[in-house]
Amino acid sequence: MVKDRAPSPLWHRALEQYRLELQGTENYETIPNVGSLEELIGSFAQIQATAPGSYSGINSLNRLAPKLKFVDDFSAVLALCFGADAALTAAVWGSIRLILAHASSTVDIQRDVLDMIEELSLSLPRFQIYEQTLPLSRQFQQTLVDAYTEIICFYARTIRFLRSHPHLSLRKNEWQSCRDDLSITIKRIKRISSVIESEADIARMRKDEGRYKEILELLNEMKMNELSNNEKLRYNNIPFSSNPKFSGRRDILDTVHEALNIDSPSSSLRSLALFGMGGVGKTQIAVQYAYQSLHHFDVVLWIAADNAIAIGQSFRAIANGLGLFETDDDQTDAAAAVWKIKNWLMTTKTTCLVVFDNADDLTALKTAWPESINGSVLLTTRNLAVATTITAQYKQVDAFLDNDGSELLLKAVGLVHATASDIDHGLTISRAFGGLPLALTQIGGFIAQRRLPLHAFLPLYERNSTKIDARKPPGSDYEHTLNTVWDVAFKDLSENASRLLKLLSFFDPDGISEDILSQGSGDLDNDFSFLTDEMDLGDAAEELLQVALINRVRESADFTVHRLIQSTTMKRLKEPDTSKYFGYVVSMLCWGFPDHSKYDIGHQVSTWGRCEKCLPHVRHLVEVVKRYPKGVAHITSDQTEYSDLLIRCSWYLYEREMYIIARDMVEQAIGTIKDTKSLGYASAIDLHGLIDLDLSFAARALESFTHALEVRKAALGSEDPFIAYSLNNIALAYTEMGELKLAYAAHEEAINIRLKANSDRIGNSYSNMSSLLLRLSRPDDAEEMLARCPSLKGFTDETFINTGNPRFSGDMVLLSRIRRAQGRKSDALRLASKALAFRRKLLGNRLKTCDSQYDVASMLFDEGHTRSAIQLLQEIIGISETFVEGEGQRARALYKLSEIHTDMGLQSESDVYREEALALLANLKPELKDAPFEEATFAKLCLWMLW
Repeated sequence: MVKDRAPSPLWHRALEQYRLELQGTENYETIPNVGSLEELIGSFAQIQATAPGSYSGINSLNRLAPKLKFVDDFSAVLALCFGADAALTAAVWGSIRLILAHASSTVDIQRDVLDMIEELSLSLPRFQIYEQTLPLSRQFQQTLVDAYTEIICFYARTIRFLRSHPHLSLRKNEWQSCRDDLSITIKRIKRISSVIESEADIARMRKDEGRYKEILELLNEMKMNELSNNEKLRYNNIPFSSNPKFSGRRDILDTVHEALNIDSPSSSLRSLALFGMGGVGKTQIAVQYAYQSLHHFDVVLWIAADNAIAIGQSFRAIANGLGLFETDDDQTDAAAAVWKIKNWLMTTKTTCLVVFDNADDLTALKTAWPESINGSVLLTTRNLAVATTITAQYKQVDAFLDNDGSELLLKAVGLVHATASDIDHGLTISRAFGGLPLALTQIGGFIAQRRLPLHAFLPLYERNSTKIDARKPPGSDYEHTLNTVWDVAFKDLSENASRLLKLLSFFDPDGISEDILSQGSGDLDNDFSFLTDEMDLGDAAEELLQVALINRVRESADFTVHRLIQSTTMKRLKEPDTSKYFGYVVSMLCWGFPDHSKYDIGHQVSTWGRCEKCLPHVRHLVEVVKRYPKGVAHITSDQTEYSDLLIRCSWYLYEREMYIIARDMVEQAIGTIKDTKSLGYASAIDLHGLIDLDLSFAARALESFTHALEVRKAALGSEDPFIAYSLNNIALAYTEMGELKLAYAAHEEAINIRLKANSDRIGNSYSNMSSLLLRLSRPDDAEEMLARCPSLKGFTDETFINTGNPRFSGDMVLLSRIRRAQGRKSDALRLASKALAFRRKLLGNRLKTCDSQYDVASMLFDEGHTRSAIQLLQEIIGISETFVEGEGQRARALYKLSEIHTDMGLQSESDVYREEALALLANLKPELKDAPFEEATFAKLCLWMLW
């Protein structure tokens, strides 16, 4: 035991709490003065002597001794921190001695007590050595005291129980209360122990800060995020202004308030869905409730939930608003934002209302749905399956009754002091339009703009209704009613306003950026020159705003359009005009994405911001085409340009690791391309192969790469540098399949082509060949090959990082693995941690970041930094749950956690991780379900090398 450290006052409070639990100074003074594990073991014979003559339990007592080694280790660290005071050790060993003595009179109770002490011992933090040089921070000391207090206070409560139940029958009857107390105590100690072990791990790494710089920064970032989650704040991102003309819906608002009231106790997540057809006012009710609740909730988070892209963009904006991003680069990563916000919602003390608006995509919604929240969730949807599947309850929203509809109309018109005649006309109009809120709002705007008296509106409507009846579409009268209203409104629009509305009907309805309209319209004909003029565009938009055909997002220049207005506008277009406007929007969106079809241009990080603005609108066009009854050939006169847009957008999605969405989009493109011998077609099938490869379907990827090579050879000849690009991809697929000789031959041919053409992409071939050589267990040859890359001369950390290109982070990962294979573990960890920091910053929390984080966690575990490794692996699990492509990485991390917990002797925890890992393995690769539970098996769920 350590003798030279002055006693700390921190533990005095722990002993005082111990005395209180014992309930009396006399009880405290009777605690035996046992100063060490050796003294306790030495007293076992004395305890045995007091046991009943028919029971020989010395063997049971002796089996406890090895388990108490954890208590001994913990006591040594306590002595190091707080000074070797006799009272401190007596509270531990003396309590155990007294508990065993009291329990020795009954065989069953003694056996149970031994089990309890053993369980408690196994829950303590693990210290490999008594690290006298360990830096002792205030938090580290306080956490040790917390664990120490939990242990001795549990001992005190057990002593008190045994003393207060001297009769054996009463003791047996009430013994379950002690077991329950133990379960609660162990849970608390395990939580505290993980903090202690993490603090100790960090303290060890700080002794070699140069080596662990990036890891310490990452762990500190994770810690700061946890601390910031405990801070209360005020924030809302409600995209619409409060509606002063909101009317009615008192019963629905009362239902919502009752369901989501945070002051009401609830055993599950408070959640409610507003369900109803489009235009019935669900979003307006949600907006009204959100504003009414600003004094109930500290934070209101509004999420546009149409699809995965819209959800990701909303989460990104919210994470930025809450200050959860550390750098500007983080702001481009939707998956990171989803993970950060879900994690924040689980841990924050801030009360939150989360609103998912237009949540009709159940799959996308499940990815973003919070697991727990200090608050409530409100959802609007037209999909009954969503309303009944994910929320605790739902409320159907119907059209207004006559009086409420009349009230809404009068407010929309601006009649604050309505006459009896006004009210009568309002009731008549409301009945005529079935109490539909969107229709009544549009009518109110139209009447107010034209300054019509209320009694004059219905005759005007009836004259136009007669014209529309002749072309009334089959189906809903609701749709037809809106058509009638808008026919009246549309005919008075200027040409520019009309053209703008027709264009906007093809965009995603939420958040249409003026940049796309003004900068993407350069190639359109002269009719659209007004889009490039700030004043002319503003005038056209103002017309539409005045009659409520569009809205502006609060505090931004973006436009929004109601989905029914979009639908009606599109239906009013004749087929040639539909094709024309669809083509205009395709052309405008192509502005946002670089062209990968004709040249091997690599990653285009500098364009990502522009791509992000256009992304939801491309996704929306895809949905428009899917819904168009006559198919893509009838909605666009230029299928080539449309497929080109899809391919361009898919490349961006691939670069951002949004593989599932990219695959769906590129498959749309492949199905649209007529010329299967074009470079565009080769680019599409090549990209499909790259997606399959990153998702660990190497054989399927090889088929695509081979087909793309054939098309390119036919179009370009066999010595064009683009052929080398195809050969590289083929070699990567062979490498993942284990066909290493075939991979070597393909890489060699690619290198020769690029050298002959003096291609600036030669470095790409060298690094790919280097990866293969490492796979062939030739790390020194791999290093020599990597050194040939012109852009990586010198191999300094800055060489990799300063490129700013995500492809080069793969080279850093590769060099780290080379160093590890060479036995240069320190260099390997340094490079891996730098690659991880780079990927987190540039790519965010995606597949490649998980891959790098796994490398770092594995190396930390090998070096004995177990708790830090566990933290990183648990974060991989949390991150990978935010995107569907992450299941392979999650399974591998779960496998590793199972292995680590087995190594720590925590078999029950290990079994939980093992079961989850095996379930994912069986789902992802059924052919491996009976494979050995080892790293090589789970490695097959992830690529050998994720570039």
